[in-house]
Amino acid sequence: MLLEDLLKIVLPALLVFLAGYLAIARLLRDEADRRKAERTFTNQRISTPIRLQAYERLVLFLERISPESMIIRINQPSMNAQMLHTSLLSTIRAEWEHNLSQQLYVSNEVWELTRNAKGNVIKLINVCAEKVDPEAPSIVFSQKILELLVEFEQHPTALAIDQLKKEVGEFF
Repeated sequence: MLLEDLLKIVLPALLVFLAGYLAIARLLRDEADRRKAERTFTNQRISTPIRLQAYERLVLFLERISPESMIIRINQPSMNAQMLHTSLLSTIRAEWEHNLSQQLYVSNEVWELTRNAKGNVIKLINVCAEKVDPEAPSIVFSQKILELLVEFEQHPTALAIDQLKKEVGEFF
């Protein structure tokens, strides 16, 4: 009899406790999910413009290191081939160092394509430098670069720019 009376008191109390526990646990879980969603939304609101800016900066980087663009900006009539060669490589290095942090905001594929584009432009410039006398006028070196560039099936920076545009289209 005592056991029966004890069960009549303890069993309903345990059921009430269990129901309360489950309700509070669900409420806390829902609140945590709400906070997580709010944090994610806030982070996206902050990071989206930064990511978009990273894509813009990388496209600008690729356009600025395109050989024809650099030749127009850098070439001076008083330069010889060696001076232009050095200036072109220095410009690429400076542009690259200025944009290194952008890799945080883009996919690994886009970053690799950007690195490869930079390497291909450097290779093109170095190959042309080997074919021209270092003391030749810079215009001769410039012409050699442009001639070799025309022979390429695809511009050294085109693939990276296309992938950047594609990725931006997917995210934004």
